[in-house]
Amino acid sequence: MTTHQRQPELPDLRIVPVSDLLLHEQHDAQRSGPLIERLQADGVLKNPPIVARIGSEHRFVVLDGANRVTAARGLGFLHIVVQVVDYEDPELILDTWHHLIKGIGCAHFKNMIEAVPGIEIEPTDQMQARAQLARREILGFVQYPQGDVCTLRASGDLHQRTLRLNQIVDLYKVEGRIFRANTDHLPSLLPFYDDIAALVVFPRFAPAEIIDLARVGAYLPAGITRHLIPRRALRINLPLTALGNDTSLAEKNAWLLDWMRQKVASKAARYYQESTFLFDE
Repeated sequence: MTTHQRQPELPDLRIVPVSDLLLHEQHDAQRSGPLIERLQADGVLKNPPIVARIGSEHRFVVLDGANRVTAARGLGFLHIVVQVVDYEDPELILDTWHHLIKGIGCAHFKNMIEAVPGIEIEPTDQMQARAQLARREILGFVQYPQGDVCTLRASGDLHQRTLRLNQIVDLYKVEGRIFRANTDHLPSLLPFYDDIAALVVFPRFAPAEIIDLARVGAYLPAGITRHLIPRRALRINLPLTALGNDTSLAEKNAWLLDWMRQKVASKAARYYQESTFLFDE
């Protein structure tokens, strides 16, 4: 007997004004600069930023793609193609990246952290640190390769604590190299990296906090929030000429809809339901 699976819903791709997009995290200047050059050289936008509408407003919060949006602004684009998602979709997951720091030495890293004003540093163990972080009693905690653990504590509301997080990350992102990690268990990372200074572990944020930060421009440091998006659109390779011409926004979206229909009709759009590893990134 033949069974037929329901065709998954296509991604909600739209062309929107760049001015309507609000960032919730800092862009990475080391990535956005080269991205501008690559966009100019390739002439296409490979992956659209992921955005969610802010309530009933016409504005959107950028969940993923701060560097792409910053690059579009740098190129003077008035419009950009985005994938719009529902922030209340139960399949959408807001997770956290942690920062694995290399290249600056443990002692120097400790001295930098201790120099941040308004930060209280207390030695502890991993279980206590995890519990305090889950209760949001601390900003985060740090693990060192030797096994030492210390908590980072700061007073104030969400915006003030976000400022302290930026002060911490701003120190080590200049002198060290940051690798994103999805585990707070440093021993499991040690076999894959050398010259590790520390693992900085951050809290989980809620969507309401992300929207609140975006509205007031109180950005989180780059590379902390991790949004897992169902039915994400990748490798659309949209020509930048479709964004930069003088046609109206309505005409651009009509063109985009026709472009999507052609992709589906020619079987150029394919949905992969299974989890995958890519080895050509």
